[in-house]
Amino acid sequence: MTINKLFANFDNYLPLNEAERAELASRVTERIIRRRQFILQEGDICKHYTFVAEGCFKIFHVDKKGVKHNLQFVAENDWIMELDSFYTDKPSRVYIEAIEPSVILQIKKEDLFYLFTNIPKFDRNFRVIVENRYVELENRILQAISSTAEERYLSFLDHYPELSQRLPGTQIASYLGITPEFLSKIRKDISRKH
Repeated sequence: MTINKLFANFDNYLPLNEAERAELASRVTERIIRRRQFILQEGDICKHYTFVAEGCFKIFHVDKKGVKHNLQFVAENDWIMELDSFYTDKPSRVYIEAIEPSVILQIKKEDLFYLFTNIPKFDRNFRVIVENRYVELENRILQAISSTAEERYLSFLDHYPELSQRLPGTQIASYLGITPEFLSKIRKDISRKH
């Protein structure tokens, strides 16, 4: 069952008892998502915290020239959301799109706040989830300003080992801020070294 994947995810933080699991299960909605389907578009309000049970998503921004910039990938057993829009009700500045057919579980804002207020364990668990995402983004910023493209690619392989085989080079190149051709050159250089 999909909900069991969500319970297992919380086991990584503060495990839920049976009553807490039942409360959570009553407040999530399962959705089947097609490849290339959006669960959030720029200009919309992010109304859900989304747990990826199966599949893979990307968060990306489109600049004024129409160029897509991948900001983050999220695969199985991880969370995806646009925090600023979720908490402030401001229009999203990003898109969240399925790269593969996916199964997700979503929690609406009011349900999440109910869990925060009535079951403190949820407040702690979600705080850790957000803190982990913050650390990930902080590391990404540091890499962007101080690492070579090859170092960023090696870090990508370290951070997303399973995705390096699932994502097309164009998606990875966009995430790294380089062209697909330059990514191909980096891959060749790395294979020569090994």
